[in-house]
Amino acid sequence: MPTHPCTLAEPRVSAALTRMFEAAARDDETAARLWSGPDDRESLTAQELADAAQEIYMPVSADGGRLLYNLIRAIKPANVVEFGTSYGISTLHLAAAVRDNGTGQVITTEMSRTKAASARDTFAATGLDDVITVLEGNALQTLAALRQPVDFLFLDGWKDLCLPVLQLLEPHLAPGTLVVADDVDLPSLGPYLDYVRDTANGYHGVTFPVEDGLEISCRL
Repeated sequence: MPTHPCTLAEPRVSAALTRMFEAAARDDETAARLWSGPDDRESLTAQELADAAQEIYMPVSADGGRLLYNLIRAIKPANVVEFGTSYGISTLHLAAAVRDNGTGQVITTEMSRTKAASARDTFAATGLDDVITVLEGNALQTLAALRQPVDFLFLDGWKDLCLPVLQLLEPHLAPGTLVVADDVDLPSLGPYLDYVRDTANGYHGVTFPVEDGLEISCRL
């Protein structure tokens, strides 16, 4: 049994989340320093973007993280897959829920070597590294080797890759599986939203109005 009723309240975990959320609050300032506008990014590959943005946290919101924790606690999935670790804020919420459920694992992906290394250090420091596997590299390649069912899917990497990642993993999604995507307000998530909001593609969902919005879709 966990020493705390909620691992999110465990001092090492709460301290790590506080530190990272405080750093993430400077994301706009950091982004402005790194590039002047969208034109700076249009010609970059996904890997080049990841490397260029390695100082930017781009986290799920605090309320979004708590929602993810509650969903995982309620569903008790065996395999949680996350696209887009970044520095690990959302991953900690997922892993805390898995720990408190007493069963399951989190498989998360990150393209930036710098972010993946930092996230691994954080996971070890919080004592949650035993329930987290970090797949470093292009998620379309690292997740292609996945063989187990995906019981919960969280999409928070590059928005234009969310739909390809979902379609890659669809053979692993059983009916009733929840798929959650962050940042519904971003135009680049448009193709993904068009896809999951069309029931002909096998999903039924709702937009949850927290920060930039979470799209919660149920696999039909």
